Amino acid sequence: MNESNERRVAVYTGSFDPITLGHLHIIHRASRLFESLVIGIGINAEKGSLFSPQQRRELVCTVTKDIENVRVEFFEGLAVDFVRSLGSRLMVRGIRPMTDIAGEFTMMMANRQLDEDVETVFLMADERFSHVSSSLLKQIASVSDDDEQLAKFVPREIIAPLRAQMRA
Repeated sequence: MNESNERRVAVYTGSFDPITLGHLHIIHRASRLFESLVIGIGINAEKGSLFSPQQRRELVCTVTKDIENVRVEFFEGLAVDFVRSLGSRLMVRGIRPMTDIAGEFTMMMANRQLDEDVETVFLMADERFSHVSSSLLKQIASVSDDDEQLAKFVPREIIAPLRAQMRA
């Protein structure tokens, strides 16, 4: 793939367990910046996940179905290897609170050592999503039956599957 094509495809990786409104906000913004955006759902067998990889893919596909230039794929191993396997050189990362910056900077520097041609583009989360995390919403879902409260953190399409998975 030539350099101009490499710059048209960006890759946003994460566990998306489950996808939050913060993730979706970053996806919408990144999809406007790049010709194509691949959402890479990381598979890590050692990390305990609420949803299976296939369930996470279905949920991400559900909430991004109206974004024409987005596709969803799985990956195992290093994110930089996944980015390169797609013929891309661009990795998108979302930053929530300022405390994320140190960890993301460390990851970016490690990725640069692994593949100096892969660039990381950081998008700051909108302030209304800066506190939203998958672990926070799981905590809220476990103690509140109020779907309106949960809808402040996840797309509405995620609420029923999240409740069902938490009961299982």
